[in-house]
Amino acid sequence: MSAPAPAAARPVAAAAPARARWLRRYGVWLAAAVVVAALPHVARTPAAVPVMNQMGIAVVFALSYNMLLGQGGMLSFGHAVYFGLGGFIAAHALNLAGRGAVYLPAPLLPLVGGLGGLAFAVLFGSVSTRRAGTVFAMISLGIGEMMAASSLIVDRFFGGEEGITANRAKAPLLLGLPVTTDQQVYYLIAFWALLATVLMYAFSRTPLGRMANAVRDNPERAEFVGYSAQWVRFLSFCAAGFFAGVAGGLFAVNYEILTGANMGAAASGAVLLMTYIGGIGYFAGPILGAIVFTFLQSMLSDYTSLWLLYVGVIFLAAVLFAPMGLAGVLAMHGPVWRARRAGRLVGPYLAAALAALVAIAGVVGLLEMVHFVVVAPAGAASMRLLGLPLAVRAAWPWLGFIALAVTGAVALRRAGPRAAAAFAEASRPGGPR
Repeated sequence: MSAPAPAAARPVAAAAPARARWLRRYGVWLAAAVVVAALPHVARTPAAVPVMNQMGIAVVFALSYNMLLGQGGMLSFGHAVYFGLGGFIAAHALNLAGRGAVYLPAPLLPLVGGLGGLAFAVLFGSVSTRRAGTVFAMISLGIGEMMAASSLIVDRFFGGEEGITANRAKAPLLLGLPVTTDQQVYYLIAFWALLATVLMYAFSRTPLGRMANAVRDNPERAEFVGYSAQWVRFLSFCAAGFFAGVAGGLFAVNYEILTGANMGAAASGAVLLMTYIGGIGYFAGPILGAIVFTFLQSMLSDYTSLWLLYVGVIFLAAVLFAPMGLAGVLAMHGPVWRARRAGRLVGPYLAAALAALVAIAGVVGLLEMVHFVVVAPAGAASMRLLGLPLAVRAAWPWLGFIALAVTGAVALRRAGPRAAAAFAEASRPGGPR
């Protein structure tokens, strides 16, 4: 029989599991903070910091929308109302601070935007959350259209078609820290984005967040156990409006201009795309969707005017073939990765990806050439696609892209089932048979 461990060794042994639990709970947030702090020093291209600023704002906006759709089951077509109103209130507060009327440093403006979004969420949510499902969606659409029209009527507040402008450099300093350059704004956005993400994650773990899930899944049963489905929806709606206003305040600080388009149908549709592409069933889904959507918006728009069409196709593909979103696809491969069988998927996945790239290249080439023929001036016979000159009046570019599209589609039709079969084999609980 072995001798008991010395008394001095017991606290050390007990501290190891405690450290492991602490790392599991907070390690992800610490790693995220380190990565976010280091990104401006790693990505040194001129456009990197402005794009990352836009990504940070989009992450907060998409997570706030997921509080409605993913956690509460409330499909809203007017969530940009609270984003835009929060931004307008923050911009007016910034102008007052610039004139010395109030003491309000620029780093606190997102909080002002959040309070503005919360105030209007209380106002509109008291009406819209009385209903659920399709009726709620239609009410949100009506509110969005009403506020979009009001932006042209109440021009003293919204600035009419030109919107309102502000200057963050005129705001008083907080702790002597200026907020003028893009990198300084980046760290401000990063701080608020991390804080808002932590708070929204904490909200999802509260009893109210859990009851929002229950109301989403079965409102009658939630009512039966003593909870008011309307009040749960209302409180979740107010929380989502607050964080949407925080995103609007960050937008006002970053761009220093707001127009009625920031709370219109296009902005509400964009956040819906972000959330669905990333995955509404996972907390990290809107983060992935916001990053991907912003990257496509920033990068593709520099190369083609058809970028919205491509984003729409991506959204359609996500809804049809991956309704769980990017986060769901990654989570689906978790058991395979933990079982150390991911290497068996490399070959089939590469073959399917190569076939898909060939088909995409052919379809994109055809779309770009058709677009050039439609909008090009009369007599134009040549275009450039990714730096390559193409004679659109000749037959060989059309035949080449058609061949690429057909070849890629046929290859994908064969490689896709093989990749699916390889995944099914690798994900078996007992291993491949």
